[in-house]
Amino acid sequence: MGVPPQVLAIDLGTSGMKAALVAADGTVTGWAERPVPLVVLPGGGAEQDPVAWWDALAEVVADLGRLFPGHLRAVTTICSSTQGEGTIAVDASGDPLTRCISWLDMRGAAHLRRQFGGFPAYQGMSVAKIARWLRLTGGMPSVTGKDPAAHMLLIRDEMPEVYDRTATFLNVLDWINLRLTGRTVATVDSILTSWVTDNRRAGDIRYSPSLVAASGIDRDKFPPIVRCTEVIGTLTPRAADHLGLPASVRVVAGAIDNTAAAIGAGTIGDNEAHLYLGTSSWIAAHVPKKKTDVLTGIASIPCAIPDRYLMTALQATAGANLTWLRDKIVEYDDPIVSAGHVSRDEGTIFDAFDKIIPSVPAGANGVLYTPWLYGERAPVDDPHLRAAFLNISLDTTRSDLLRAVFEGVALNTRWLAGAVDRFLGAPVPSMVITGGAARSESWCQIFADVLGIEIRRDANPVIVNARGAGWIGAVGTGMISFTDIPALARNDHVYTPGPEHSRYLEIYDIYQDLHKRLAPVYRRLNRPTT
Repeated sequence: MGVPPQVLAIDLGTSGMKAALVAADGTVTGWAERPVPLVVLPGGGAEQDPVAWWDALAEVVADLGRLFPGHLRAVTTICSSTQGEGTIAVDASGDPLTRCISWLDMRGAAHLRRQFGGFPAYQGMSVAKIARWLRLTGGMPSVTGKDPAAHMLLIRDEMPEVYDRTATFLNVLDWINLRLTGRTVATVDSILTSWVTDNRRAGDIRYSPSLVAASGIDRDKFPPIVRCTEVIGTLTPRAADHLGLPASVRVVAGAIDNTAAAIGAGTIGDNEAHLYLGTSSWIAAHVPKKKTDVLTGIASIPCAIPDRYLMTALQATAGANLTWLRDKIVEYDDPIVSAGHVSRDEGTIFDAFDKIIPSVPAGANGVLYTPWLYGERAPVDDPHLRAAFLNISLDTTRSDLLRAVFEGVALNTRWLAGAVDRFLGAPVPSMVITGGAARSESWCQIFADVLGIEIRRDANPVIVNARGAGWIGAVGTGMISFTDIPALARNDHVYTPGPEHSRYLEIYDIYQDLHKRLAPVYRRLNRPTT
């Protein structure tokens, strides 16, 4: 039997370029990656070189060709999932005029306030303008400056010669698609955080003339908008030569990472939630209507399914807490590492942790951990919050601290899940868990116990974005439909709440009280100094 048609699924994150070969049934063959450096600049700047992405893509495709030549020859489609909120100014030839201004870059915050200030104001932004954004788009620019609305103003005001030469501002996904096809477009989700679209009709996302006029950016510098499933062209001869693929390969527009993950998790139906557990985490579910909860920072936004929105509730740090624990507490010369009990290899760190976690009872022998290493996004938007261990005693062990970290992230997710239930109008009874950190069996069980619901683990959680891009590509080229995906999704284990659930209910009450008591303290400790 021959190799079925393959989608080359591109997964471009902040850490680097990844790619996989995905069949229409979701089978993933092969995985290759290359790191791409992040350039950190003074004053809150963070950039990446788009050409480095393009070069890395050729390298990972070559890797796949060496390892799986038959599958690479079967590629008929390319579809991408990328990091969002990046901004690249390109000239009339499509060449980048700057490095990509990353979603981590905060240099545009002051320019955003100058452009959108007014009285009365909230965090320096006109309340009237905020109301218009919420009504039309479902959200508003980040006051931190970490999205294209601010990035474009930064270029306009501080790099006027670049602004004058800019033909179009593109997000990360859009630039990759331009390099592949020679066509300049944005998708319904990649354009979102420019905050210039009218999103009130899911099937008809379009630019809002009033928002474009108010943005401070020339109208002709915004690209045309397409659906995530649209075939936007075939490979240009130059791109085909760069990748070693036929020029006949079709390119489907694709999606940004959280949109793709929702497809890759198989959670296609209304209110079917998934929990993504990576460096950060989120709960997401497709919903039929546009809606925003201003108090909790949860909104439904345009997504890959043409007649639906994606409710997204984002938390700032999840797996990042384990990375911090590994790199700052269990350091490279730690006896535990040298004894082989904890591996430095990120691929096996969860196996090592899973040997320790069950040795500590639920509740971590009284130790509590708040996982706010980088503030919080939802269900409260508070950049001042910080992480803490509480109730440490002379009897506390490092294993207690480890379990407390796992439990703290789960307790924080329980806090978020309550807001999600209210947003959806009904409790979520079951959730798919995916993302790299879902490899920990202990953590999956803790989530089931803390949330008190069934947790279904993705059978291959590390490649959820690539699988999502593969399925979006397969839908776009007619190989499958979105309604086929739930039957194709695979879970390898179902975790149900155990007797520890009642114990966690008591701890959760304390956890909520801790936030109320500590939030004012953190505001005093972490307010900006003058």
